[in-house]
Amino acid sequence: MEKDSLCKWYNDDDLAIYFSHKPDVGFRVIEPKMSKEEKDDIAKKPFLNKKDIAVVLFDLKRNSRYAFSIKRGYTWDGATIPRFAWRVIGAKTDPRFLIPSMIHDVLCENHCFAGNDRYFADKVFERLLYVSGVGSFKRWAMFHCVDNFQKFQGWRA
Repeated sequence: MEKDSLCKWYNDDDLAIYFSHKPDVGFRVIEPKMSKEEKDDIAKKPFLNKKDIAVVLFDLKRNSRYAFSIKRGYTWDGATIPRFAWRVIGAKTDPRFLIPSMIHDVLCENHCFAGNDRYFADKVFERLLYVSGVGSFKRWAMFHCVDNFQKFQGWRA
């Protein structure tokens, strides 16, 4: 996919983020006819990617390019923010967190999509929060919490 045919989402001296089109994300809805397992799954992962989307990330410091797709129907849990921090950071359902959390969850599930570079994946998350209008303190807190959590989960830089 050529850079000219992509939708530029973010670009600075360090990294660039492009999508094939504007991401289309939404909420999954629990319906009465669903099984308990389906309802539990929606409770755990309430967010849904509505259209296939291609993502291209450029690590401009390392002159690296990473391209991957997120399939229609991909589900995720949103920004994993502990309930006690909601008053300061916000709830995981905050619309500003949807696209950043989707991209970051995909990167965490597929380390090779970011060149196995945890810090780069977390920086992409932080820059997507910036584009979404999340304030500097919240971005800083979310970036450092995510980065440190990933270290404890075994994803080293």
